[in-house]
Amino acid sequence: MAPHPFKTLDVNETNVARDIILSCHPDVVVDFREIFLQEPKKELMKQYLELEYASRPGQSPNSKRPPRLAKCQYDVIGKDRIPEYHESVVDLEAKKRVKHEVIGKEHHASLTLWEFQHLIEACKKSEMFQKAMAELKLPDGFELVVEPWPYGGLDLGSENNRYFQGLCFAQDMRNGNADSNFYAYPLPLIPVMDAHKKEVVRIDRLATGGKGDSLTGQTHSERIIDHCQSGEYVPEMLETRKDMKPINITQPDGPSFKVSDESLVEWQKWRFRVSFNPREGAVLHDVSYDGRSVLYRLSFSEMTVPYADPRPPFHRKQAFDFGDGGAGNCANNLALGCDCLGVIKYFDGVVIDSEGKPKVHPNVICLHEQDNGIGWKHTNWRTGRAVVTRYRELVIQFIITLANYEYVFAYKLDLAGGITTEVRATGIVSVVNIDPGKTSEYGNVVSGGVLAQNHQHIFCLRIDPAIDGHKNTVLHEESHTAPWDQTTNPNGNFYQVRKTPITRSSGHDAAPEHNRIFKITNPSKINPISGNPIAYKFAPPPTQKLLASPGSIQAQRALFAKHHVWVTKYRDDELFAAGRFTLQSQVEKGGVSDMVARNESTENEDVVVWNSFGLTHNPRVEDWPVMPCDIFQVNLRPSDFFTKNPAIDVPSTKNEASVLVGKECCAEKL
Repeated sequence: MAPHPFKTLDVNETNVARDIILSCHPDVVVDFREIFLQEPKKELMKQYLELEYASRPGQSPNSKRPPRLAKCQYDVIGKDRIPEYHESVVDLEAKKRVKHEVIGKEHHASLTLWEFQHLIEACKKSEMFQKAMAELKLPDGFELVVEPWPYGGLDLGSENNRYFQGLCFAQDMRNGNADSNFYAYPLPLIPVMDAHKKEVVRIDRLATGGKGDSLTGQTHSERIIDHCQSGEYVPEMLETRKDMKPINITQPDGPSFKVSDESLVEWQKWRFRVSFNPREGAVLHDVSYDGRSVLYRLSFSEMTVPYADPRPPFHRKQAFDFGDGGAGNCANNLALGCDCLGVIKYFDGVVIDSEGKPKVHPNVICLHEQDNGIGWKHTNWRTGRAVVTRYRELVIQFIITLANYEYVFAYKLDLAGGITTEVRATGIVSVVNIDPGKTSEYGNVVSGGVLAQNHQHIFCLRIDPAIDGHKNTVLHEESHTAPWDQTTNPNGNFYQVRKTPITRSSGHDAAPEHNRIFKITNPSKINPISGNPIAYKFAPPPTQKLLASPGSIQAQRALFAKHHVWVTKYRDDELFAAGRFTLQSQVEKGGVSDMVARNESTENEDVVVWNSFGLTHNPRVEDWPVMPCDIFQVNLRPSDFFTKNPAIDVPSTKNEASVLVGKECCAEKL
């Protein structure tokens, strides 16, 4: 049986794509970067899905199954030894390449994990770097750690070479623990590697001063980490609490969800497909509730992390964690820890090495149910009877580790037709060395000799709606104080609800002072109770937008962060808020800003809604050595989509596993 068009490529399909690409380049070296599913064109998928719901996929004489395609990204290396970046699309069933593009040198392919090793090896071979390290007198028992980082936005006028840089730390090996926290000992050197030559071409020396000191002054002593302190977080190196008793999540009758074809999930009237790709991680497709379509596609599209330290080279310190390296590439194996509880279904991904050879990336998505408190409740005060239901959620989660930081991404579906997208930021703050006794305007001292720099995390959610169909209109709805009027508002208590359709592609902002919400409506479907178009709504989190000055390279690279909400007209392959290529970019190209500039009609059209939100992170001492999770949610809720509370039929049952705390548990021990 042919795989579903939304199903992640398996190992065999990846091998087929690899072999086809190699056959197209017989006399050169091919270094592969990524091979993953190229999703079908939407018009073909709409036809296919209609037939699938009628239990006749691909059976209509006027329709056929969309071709099974693989996107292949790779470098071609000829006699000049200079890599040339290519992107191709392979038809896996026809076993031929159907699209080929040579990417111009103005763009850079995203980083691969093996390039990290190239940097580390280059540092070992570099006399320049070894000489710079020798100037720092590290105590006995400390070893160098080089942490690869994207180079950031190229300065204006810079040569457009492909660079890679490393942040340097010292690790205390005297304790014999390989997980000892090296971030507690930052070093003021950054080696810069020419990625094509695989050579260190420059050493950036960092200022370590504080308030009032020069942006470039070298004020540190040669005993650079003598004033630093240990900052351990692994449990065997800590004194952990002894009074925490276990909480077990049990489902004695098994889960309420069903998974088939390793991609189709059915749970409590919800039905959707889940896939995984190296850039976005987990993606939801064809999301419906009780047979009615809600979303065509839902994904986390991009995130940028710009830093606010003006000292060179920190003005370049800005990661695009999806575009620069890929969320999927950095996804955790969730079976290794305590990331999901209960009865769990894991999904695997597929990754490749530089030769294009695939292997399974295990357990990159976990699927499980969780209780989130009360769903709805009412007590009849006359009879004393309370009817209460629980707020159960189905969670689709993946977690990425990007050097020092972790991000937890989740889609949560509930019993009342709601969808919550959630991001949790945790891990270790990015730090640099600061002279003893000094403080800084550019961050907060979180440990001896450790300055955690101020920065932002700005995410972008991509919502491709299908609210009972693909012809939708987005509007924003606000509530305003109404003027006094003897006829219409004689007592001043009336407020107006104003609805403004978004008729052209454009950017918009949150306005909590007006309770501004955005509704994605289907104007052709009217709720028989309210008379309003059926809709799903969300209130964009009113988080701070990008703080870098307009016109700066940081701001130009992340134009998607200029507004909280963007509405664009759908086009195939427009998936990334900051554009296809972010590595070393100087300006966002092909992102939402360019999409909006087309000034297309978005009224009763196939539209895409983008929501940018995030965290302005001015670190606290409490963020060290590992920061507690900061949590951000976007809540998509039905608005006149149903004719009553869709969770009214959820059983009101008593949980027999709940017990009273015994008196002996609470009594003070003498």
